[in-house]
Amino acid sequence: QVQLVESGGGLVQAGGSLRLSCTASGRTFSTYAMNWFRQAPGKEREFVAQISPNGGSTYYADSVKGRFTISRDNAKNTVYLQMNSLKPEDTANYYCAARAIRTGDYVYWGQGTQVTVSS
Repeated sequence: QVQLVESGGGLVQAGGSLRLSCTASGRTFSTYAMNWFRQAPGKEREFVAQISPNGGSTYYADSVKGRFTISRDNAKNTVYLQMNSLKPEDTANYYCAARAIRTGDYVYWGQGTQVTVSS
């Protein structure tokens, strides 16, 4: 069993930066691809970024490419999302999720952290 806890959300002005963290319990963190998703009020949850288990590969939604950076520290069981040049449309609840490599299933989810970008 893996529990994921996000932190680092908050209120920031447009153009500002935030760094989100997602820390996992358990000893199998390094076997999962880690993802960030977000969900704005009244909208569907959308993919933001993914990083491979060893951190060697990353993928981003077009909407955040060039502004957001996903990284991980397996020694600390933590995945990060550095968000720069934030826009009001980035306002959402941000979730981390662990994805099983063998099945592709998103097997564990955090509770989310709110990011609000003011114009």
